[in-house]
Amino acid sequence: MISFNAFSKRYGSLCAVESLELELHAGEVVALLGPNGSGKTTCLKAAAGLIAPTSGEVWIAGRNAGDPRAREVLSFLPQRVSFPDALSGREVLEFYRSLRSVSPERVDAVLRFAALNGSGSRAVGQYSGGMVQRLGLAVAMLPDAPLLLLDEPTAALDPEGLCAFYGLVGRRRNEGKTVFFTSHHLGDVERLADRFAVLVAGRLVATLTARELQDRLAERGVMRLRLEGRPPGLLESVRTLAPDAVWAADELIVPGGASLRPAVLDAVRQSGAEISGLTAEEGRLDALYQELVDVSPESAR
Repeated sequence: MISFNAFSKRYGSLCAVESLELELHAGEVVALLGPNGSGKTTCLKAAAGLIAPTSGEVWIAGRNAGDPRAREVLSFLPQRVSFPDALSGREVLEFYRSLRSVSPERVDAVLRFAALNGSGSRAVGQYSGGMVQRLGLAVAMLPDAPLLLLDEPTAALDPEGLCAFYGLVGRRRNEGKTVFFTSHHLGDVERLADRFAVLVAGRLVATLTARELQDRLAERGVMRLRLEGRPPGLLESVRTLAPDAVWAADELIVPGGASLRPAVLDAVRQSGAEISGLTAEEGRLDALYQELVDVSPESAR
């Protein structure tokens, strides 16, 4: 559905994106992550045909993204949306409907989707920030295109809008349609994405599937055992299973995945130690993300 082939974009001496290789397939939900200024918006604009590559190519459904015909299969929501204050939400949607030659019935459908059906006749100038963002999503949904490009779609959404957005992504995946979105909200990524890609300083430093993400997070789990006393040799025994295990006061801290924990518990029981407390937690996505972002541009080369 989308193919970035050695895609690079420069603005004078500034390299926004360099040599990006990334494929997105039909029916995938892919999140593009990275710090501010890492090139995420540049990638989405290139896929939407709004900017031309300095070098390399971007293809959409078998056509160069610069080909106007490629835009027929996509809909793009920019990071910042604004509409004329004097127009009603319905009038905004009618305007964009006419541009994309969409049937009139879609206006009512997307108003319902965006939970704006009770506010469609109100002037946009009376909308809250979250309502404006929901209207932007409704505009993007009008053509029911096979590909949605969304730049920070949840940034200003209220809880009602978030629920609508989560439902939208799930339905599109079930229909075999593609969603490519940027986000700083890691909860959205973990909940919605089939894959995520991380850009740092314009370079791709990691791509992970949802399963790979789960495995990475599991590896970063921690079990904490509160024990009555410290039996001799227990730490050494546990370290044969989990080399990074340490004592912290009366707690035995055992980093590692959930698969290690039964063997560690067996070792503790065999030592004769009495367990007075046990907690276990999986690795956090924000910590993993920070590790990936901390990769220097040199090591990403």
